Amino acid sequence: MRKNAIIEKTAQAILTICAVVAIFAVCAITLYMFIKGAPALKEVGVLDLLFGTIWKPTASTPSYGIWYIILASVISTGAAILIGVPIGLLTAVFLSEISGRKLGGIVGSAVELLAATPSVIYGLIGMMVLNPLMFKLEKAVFAGDASHQFTGGANMLSAIFVLAIMILPTVISVCTSSLKAVSDNLRAASLALGATKEQTIFKAVIPAAKSGILTGVVLGIGRALGEAMAINMVAGGAVNIPLPFNSVRTLTTQIVSEMGYASGTHRQVLFTVGLVLYLFIMIVNFILLRARKAGVARED
Repeated sequence: MRKNAIIEKTAQAILTICAVVAIFAVCAITLYMFIKGAPALKEVGVLDLLFGTIWKPTASTPSYGIWYIILASVISTGAAILIGVPIGLLTAVFLSEISGRKLGGIVGSAVELLAATPSVIYGLIGMMVLNPLMFKLEKAVFAGDASHQFTGGANMLSAIFVLAIMILPTVISVCTSSLKAVSDNLRAASLALGATKEQTIFKAVIPAAKSGILTGVVLGIGRALGEAMAINMVAGGAVNIPLPFNSVRTLTTQIVSEMGYASGTHRQVLFTVGLVLYLFIMIVNFILLRARKAGVARED
């Protein structure tokens, strides 16, 4: 008994230390981002920085407007979530509820392979396969329009499709685990009441697993917002109005593209861009966490 008590106290102490380290890391990152990013807000001006549309940091009269960059990040992430989450959820339903062990193992291995693929590979495939397809579509849409500036397929549509593919492994794995965690008694009760298997899945199992599904959505949003390398390779890298066939630059690619040579106010503004990205992720996490708690409260 005494040996078990010592083991339990030791495990409790280790877990407490890990929790404290995690909380300290989050607080330290938050404090560092505010310390580095806040000075540019004062120097450039909050409105000029956040809602300005001209980005010319090296001009004789510099301009640091990041509004188009913010919009490009929000729109591309939102569109990728709208495409990727339904596909990921349906794939998770297939893996957990429909597929047999052999077919499920094959599909599961493919999902794991997608998760293990480096971002630069997604970007390379996007450049070689997706961008030429988008260029053909662009030429078909804007045929005869002399005012349109062709991007060669490196545009926001390409970024959206690449992001949608990249978030699939995260969404699928989390949703699959959540669906498998639903008690079999719920499935049996639904079937016993005369529901079909499809009705049981979509009206009983998925609602019961919605907390975990929301977690998958949060992680997918974080992956999409934080992706830089692949998007930098397929989106064109220009600060433009975030329209489907325009080359765009997101918050992450903005930092990656210019941090290497930035100095002075320019460098401070890039830290502010990072702060804006960090705040976006925190706000999204907070909103979805509140939505999940509200859903659990309604069930209770």
